[in-house]
Amino acid sequence: MNIEKKLWGKTADGKEILLYTITNASGASVKLSSVGAGVVSVVVPDREGKMDDVVIGYDDPMSYFADGPCAGKCPGRFANRIAKGHFTLDGTEYTLPINNACNHLHGGPEGFQNKVWDSRIEGDAVEFMYFSEDGEAGYPGNVKVVARYEWSEDNELTLTFTGETDAPTVLNLTNHSYFNLDGEGSGTVLNHILKLNASEYLPTDDTLIPLGDPEPVAGTPMDFVSGKKLGAEIEADFPALKYGKGYDNCFVIDGYQEGQIQSAAELYSPASGRVLEVLTTQPGVQVYTGNWLTGCPEGKNGHIYNDYDAVAIECQHFPDSPNEAEYPTTVLRPGEVFEQAIIFSFSVR
Repeated sequence: MNIEKKLWGKTADGKEILLYTITNASGASVKLSSVGAGVVSVVVPDREGKMDDVVIGYDDPMSYFADGPCAGKCPGRFANRIAKGHFTLDGTEYTLPINNACNHLHGGPEGFQNKVWDSRIEGDAVEFMYFSEDGEAGYPGNVKVVARYEWSEDNELTLTFTGETDAPTVLNLTNHSYFNLDGEGSGTVLNHILKLNASEYLPTDDTLIPLGDPEPVAGTPMDFVSGKKLGAEIEADFPALKYGKGYDNCFVIDGYQEGQIQSAAELYSPASGRVLEVLTTQPGVQVYTGNWLTGCPEGKNGHIYNDYDAVAIECQHFPDSPNEAEYPTTVLRPGEVFEQAIIFSFSVR
C-alpha cells in the first residue's frame, strides 16, 4: 500500500491543508483531506476495468469550507439535526446555533466539517484528530475525536471513529460522501439501484425532525428492501419526499446490535457495473439524494453538479436522538470511548 502526503493549500490564518493519497496494488486509490477529515476522491474500476472517481468534490481545497453539500466530510459534534437547537442532558439545557430552517444541523455552521484536523500517516492508515473545546457550538465537554481511514487491496475503505470526553456530552459522527458510480460529473444518479437493509424508517415533520417511533417502509415509496431505482418513486405524493424534495430520511437498520458490523445499504449502477456496499456499527442510515446540489461550488475537473447528481449514504445514530429517550443513546460520558465504524466496499457486477 502506497501513501503519499502533500501540502494542498493554506487557510487565511496560515493553517496547512494536507492531502493524502492511498493507492493499492491494482491502482485503485482514495484521496483524503484534513478539511473535515474528508474523502476527496475514490477511484475504482468499472466492469470493463476503466478507472473513475466516484465521489463528488472540488479541486480547490477552500471550496470545502462551508459548502452546502458538506461533500465528503465528517460533520460533528452531532451529525444530522437537533430540533430547535436545544437538548437537555442531566438536567441542564444546552442551546446550539440554528443553521437549517429552525433546527441545528451537523454541529452548526462551524461544525467539525469546517475545521482543519490534525493528521498523520499511521502504518497503512491515515488518521485525523480534532479537539473540540468545552462550549464549542454550545456543546458541553472537551471532546477528542479521531477518524482513521484504511484502504484495502480489495477496494474497501474502512473508517473508524473514536471519541472521548471529560464531561457528559452528545456525539454522533458520520461521513458525508456523495457517490455516483458512473463517475463524478457524469449526470444523474436516479438510475442507480439502491437496496437497504431497513424495513423501517423515521417519519419526520416538514423540517425533517423525526416524529418519534419508526414506521414500516412496506407499501410506501420508502421501501428499498428488495432494491429499486433511486428515481422510481422520488416524485411520489408522499410527505417525506415532499418535505425534502427527494429522499433525505433516516432508515432503521435491521438487526442492529451495538458494536456489531452490519450491512446497511447496497448501491449498484447498471451502466458501469460498479457496486458499493456500505456496512456499519451504527443503528441508522440517512439516505440523501443530493436534492440541493445545484449552486454548490464548482466540482472537480470543472464539473457543475446539479440536483440528484450523487447520493449520500450516511451511517449514523438517529436525528434528534438527544431529545428522544427511546432512540439508541448518543450520550458520551467521561471514561467511556465512542467507537463506530463504516465500511465502503467497492466491487463490480
